[in-house]
Amino acid sequence: MGVAYFNGEFMPLESVRISPLDRGFLFGDSVYEVIPSYAGELFLLEEHLQRLQRSLDAIRLESPLSFDQWRAMLEELVRRNEGDGPVDLGLYLQVTRGVAPRDHAFPAGGVPTVFAMASPIAPLPDTIHQAGVAAVTRPDTRWSRCDIKATTLLANVLARQEAREHDAVEAILLLDGQVTEGAASNVFALVDGTLVTPPLASSLLPGVTRALVLRLAAQCGLDVVERDLSESELRAAGEIWLTSSTKELLPVCRLDGHPVGAGVPGPAWEAVHAAYQEEKSRATQSRLEAKGCA
Repeated sequence: MGVAYFNGEFMPLESVRISPLDRGFLFGDSVYEVIPSYAGELFLLEEHLQRLQRSLDAIRLESPLSFDQWRAMLEELVRRNEGDGPVDLGLYLQVTRGVAPRDHAFPAGGVPTVFAMASPIAPLPDTIHQAGVAAVTRPDTRWSRCDIKATTLLANVLARQEAREHDAVEAILLLDGQVTEGAASNVFALVDGTLVTPPLASSLLPGVTRALVLRLAAQCGLDVVERDLSESELRAAGEIWLTSSTKELLPVCRLDGHPVGAGVPGPAWEAVHAAYQEEKSRATQSRLEAKGCA
């Protein structure tokens, strides 16, 4: 089960106890982050903590820890979950408005609940490079503030379950004929040689991995644009990608049962995926050198 962090203490995950009056449990009045750690080194930590702060600001909740305190806690969480040596981990971090009598209005003087845990990140199987993954399209039935990384994810859960029931890994969500994002990912499509991803708006999460992929794709020589992506363009795309912090960059080769492009991962994905792996290696090496470990 591993070691978790809960309100200032490290303890076995199975020992964590959440009050039934916690507003995160009662209302989903909470935000979260998922931060990857590769070989013991946190990846894109500053960007993730900046997004956490934006989410906290959006729900009007003061951050219970400073940036340096977040970093120290997360580094210690990694250390306690590494076992016999460095492993790749996904750190889940959640902050709620805390425990209070059930009332929709904010409680006066509430103390936030802070919880964090670590889970192994499994390497992508070789089949990803050979056949990619499948996705389905579904209507976007979520609330209008998807730019907040909130724990109110029931619509996402239902969409992802429908994807699984159709032997797919993700549901790509459509709103008024336009792509917003995946149930737990951002979406890219290669349209007539141009890499397109929907622009940042309240309808989608500002993905940390999304931002990195935009930069790497431009460095790889791709024409990149952030603009509306229509359902018809998605279905006709030569390549479709999904991005997230723990799944990184996945090529979609089947959409609603039909092949995407040639039905195999495309050359643009191969180039940007390779650049992503190089970026991870450089970031890990830089952190080790900064710590005097290299």
